[in-house]
Amino acid sequence: MAANKILRFGPVALGTTAANIVNPPSLSGGTGLAGTNANTYVVLKHIRIVNTGASAASPSLYIGATGGSASGTAFAFNGTSIPAAGNPGNYLDWYGLCRLDVADFLTGLGSAAGLVLEAEGEIGIV
Repeated sequence: MAANKILRFGPVALGTTAANIVNPPSLSGGTGLAGTNANTYVVLKHIRIVNTGASAASPSLYIGATGGSASGTAFAFNGTSIPAAGNPGNYLDWYGLCRLDVADFLTGLGSAAGLVLEAEGEIGIV
């Protein structure tokens, strides 16, 4: 039995409109990850969002359809304000275990420019 591989996702800038961040690779590709494999999954373990901008900004992450930010799909941070760069605490961390299958998309957006996402986790094959 093959073991999961440890991965790093990002860094990726969060825009002010929802966009795909991570989607496990499938035979037709994925988002944020290289490869074209059947039946993959991703396990997110840590997400950090840093504010590199000149003013406070708020990220929101979702799990659902491609490019989505629909009500009821909120996953993490949900508009929590992050102080501007150069201020103490200009980042947010999420720790946990969250599995994404090939039909799942981690999407996100920020209230202003300057938010950068970096994450760690694992990828495996079913």
